Amino acid sequence: MSGAALRRSDDTLQDPVLPATVGLRVSKMTAAIRRLDLTDFRNYRSLRLDVDPAPVILTGANGAGKTNLLEALSFLAPGRGLRRAALGDVARSERGIGAASWAVAAQLDGRNGPVALGSGVEGPVEGAQRSRRMVRIDGAPARGQAALAEHLSIVWLTPEMDRLFQDGSSGRRRFLDRMVFGFDPEHANRLGAYEQALRGRQRLLRDNVDDTAWLSVLEETIASSGIALAAARREAVARLDAALTSSDAAASLPFPRAELELVGDVDTWLAEGPALAAEDRLRAALAEARGRDRSAGRTEQGPHRSDLRVSHIDKDMPAALCSTGEQKALLIAIVLAHAQLLTLDRGAAPVLLLDEVAAHLDEGRRAALAARILDLGAQAWMTGTDDGLFTSFRGTAQYLRVADATVSPADDG
Repeated sequence: MSGAALRRSDDTLQDPVLPATVGLRVSKMTAAIRRLDLTDFRNYRSLRLDVDPAPVILTGANGAGKTNLLEALSFLAPGRGLRRAALGDVARSERGIGAASWAVAAQLDGRNGPVALGSGVEGPVEGAQRSRRMVRIDGAPARGQAALAEHLSIVWLTPEMDRLFQDGSSGRRRFLDRMVFGFDPEHANRLGAYEQALRGRQRLLRDNVDDTAWLSVLEETIASSGIALAAARREAVARLDAALTSSDAAASLPFPRAELELVGDVDTWLAEGPALAAEDRLRAALAEARGRDRSAGRTEQGPHRSDLRVSHIDKDMPAALCSTGEQKALLIAIVLAHAQLLTLDRGAAPVLLLDEVAAHLDEGRRAALAARILDLGAQAWMTGTDDGLFTSFRGTAQYLRVADATVSPADDG
């Protein structure tokens, strides 16, 4: 719908031909991107896109650059983006020549008012041992990526996550940790400290370094940071589970009600007693298991071994045994519950990035998804090859066509 001046990747302006915004159901608690600028990002040499706070629907052929736009937006949040790509891999490459830098910038209506966010890599990427990601807030360098979360929450769902319940536990832990980051950005620091200490301990064990004192220091860090991150996960799971099993959730069918549970030794200890007791148990377990962990080549106890168990309540069935469509619906239900909780916590709905979200959804669930997004008042960026999958948004969203790194207005569904 409105808006907007759109710029091709060759930097020539297109006339805004979208009609004025009329009757868009946008919540007063919406955090929304108003302008997106890309430089040398994936297949975009440059792009400027002005949009409204309403949902954004991006359609076009596979490979046109729809997911690249969502990935660019995901770099306005802490972390490695929705593809978990290396920093050098997202720089534009043409005829085998990679760009030396890339940038994503956005003007947004944030929960603290209008703000400009920027993220990217400056200078040569190729050959560097480690590229450094830069973050700017209103043009000034920020202390780190966590500063982005002070202004904007972003939640995403991608086709790669469709196998979340089938694949290994590491993907489910990452999925959960991203949700915890939304509630508490400091969770990233706890997780980083835990993983660094875990790697340090395993190196000492692998190299047969006889340094009991240093092992004890590392195990103290693993125990304290590990129990803290496990407790944060536990709190997030409890909140999500309550939202997903509530009477409101039951009324939101055809999305299924999901039951969430953390499974692992550390999670059991936290359920049985106070956090300090769980710290003591983990510290003692690590010291006692040094020989076994040296032989195994990994640390066998800790929150890095936990798993997120998801069940379909109404079918009394583990998510992994549900149909492809039911698994997709369960994922969407969890993501929407997370978005609702973030809205309550932060006073503004998060931006939703929903890549190929209509895949595996029947018409009833597509309509239910539209109703939930509009009721939440979130600016949802959705992709698909066919705009017919988004007819439930007719009159309430802005439709854009993506082709060969060019974005242009499309018909309203």
